[in-house]
Amino acid sequence: CAPPDVVVWPQAVGQVQELAALCHRCRVPMVPFGTGTGLEGGVNAVQGGVCFDLSRMDAIAELSLEDFSVTVEPGVTRKALNRHLRGTGLWFPVGTVGLRGV
Repeated sequence: CAPPDVVVWPQAVGQVQELAALCHRCRVPMVPFGTGTGLEGGVNAVQGGVCFDLSRMDAIAELSLEDFSVTVEPGVTRKALNRHLRGTGLWFPVGTVGLRGV
């Protein structure tokens, strides 16, 4: 495991854009971190850098029951999404892309 040099907790897309631009200008590696499942092993800053912890960006922006799509921020967990979907006849199972109907 290689921890990052710095961790930031942006709460809006504009903050992510500003931080990413700063890292790019300074040639500092960026390591995104979403919900912390650890299944993908993405948080490993082998060259140091800045970890963008996106867990505070957890809004569910839009749900379309007609086309089974939902727009979420990167910090939304599967459990939070399924709580939001409760009562709609939809759920988001693990390991799939897209919503499923019941």
